[in-house]
Amino acid sequence: MDRTTPNFPQPVDAAIVPRFGAIPTFMRLPYVTEPTEVDIALIGVPWDGGTTNRAGARHGPREIRNMSSFMRKVHHVSRIAPYELARIADCGDAPVNPIDLMDSLKRIEGFYAKIHAAGAIPLSAGGDHLITLPIFRAIAKQRPVGMVHFDAHSDTNDRYFGDNMYTHGTPFRRAVEEGLLDPKRTVQIGIRGSIYSADDIAFALENGMRVIYMEEFSKLGVEKTIAEARRVVGDGPTYVSFDVDGIDPAFTPGTGTPEIGGLTTLEAQHLVRGLQGLNLIGGDVVEVAPPFDPSGNTALVGATLMFEILCLLADARAKRR
Repeated sequence: MDRTTPNFPQPVDAAIVPRFGAIPTFMRLPYVTEPTEVDIALIGVPWDGGTTNRAGARHGPREIRNMSSFMRKVHHVSRIAPYELARIADCGDAPVNPIDLMDSLKRIEGFYAKIHAAGAIPLSAGGDHLITLPIFRAIAKQRPVGMVHFDAHSDTNDRYFGDNMYTHGTPFRRAVEEGLLDPKRTVQIGIRGSIYSADDIAFALENGMRVIYMEEFSKLGVEKTIAEARRVVGDGPTYVSFDVDGIDPAFTPGTGTPEIGGLTTLEAQHLVRGLQGLNLIGGDVVEVAPPFDPSGNTALVGATLMFEILCLLADARAKRR
């Protein structure tokens, strides 16, 4: 591919405009409103209406955009240069209704349906983890997707406060029930923490999800965990969803439901990099809640993980051409 192709958007050059200057966009890329003009759409979903305790993830996309100014053009390990492989841009924020959960789910789904119809791959910044459900409703109607899911929690609970089916703890149960997520092609990495009941994770296990608790990860190590994740998802279409509470709160204190004993940031990077070559069709980084981390470190982790996933998506897109 011609590396000077002018049609591929490029980040603002930090040697010309300092990183603290210009309007903050994801990776300092152009803001584009027409999804047919991009191969990969970077999207914010500033909504945390599914949060059951510490709200604040609605502010995640704005701070991740800010911290993404630290990202450069080429991955230092894989040497993937995503902006040379695909047309990538910031496509803005999905519309949300901060006082109406069900309306927000419809609005988010509608926004992503347009992205999907345009043939663009979505990479999103949340927002709480419930945002993944309407994204799946938009991109997985034709066939269920597989998923590599990094998290402290399985997010396969059923109800909350009576008969409320939609919280950030229920998206993947609903996605399986709606035929959007293939549980037998789903692997969950980093699960840990106290639970509501002894059968808290029964739905995931009974439906065939591969659940890798932190205790198992600590025995397997990074390479064997990667191999297991690749075995589970196979060569079918696969989505990567990364909840930052999968990482230990020593690194990511700015999140709604922190659990000690989690991944280090370096382990997280190695795990994500190990997914290169899979048939990836989208991804998200969720649960960054800036009000709980004035340092900005959690948002920096979110931005860095977005770049890690972006490199994989650009590589996958280029190989499918």
